[in-house]
Amino acid sequence: MSTCVFIQIRCRPGSTYRVAEDIALREIHSELYSTSGEYDLLMKLYVPAKEDVGKFINEHLLDIEGIERSMTTMTFKVF
Repeated sequence: MSTCVFIQIRCRPGSTYRVAEDIALREIHSELYSTSGEYDLLMKLYVPAKEDVGKFINEHLLDIEGIERSMTTMTFKVF
């Protein structure tokens, strides 16, 4: 079973749309939203069952140019 995580992404000024396009091209997300507030994007991602969550995010997401910071929220149970 995969692990569902939500990742909030803060982008460098002026790079949000480029970052969102790069994420979309990688096809790793389930959902991706533009948001207001401290972070610019909100992404729902399913990490494959046998993958380490942190390593997966580092290798598949955080190498995108323009990402300044991220915050990951792990999920545990669906209601």
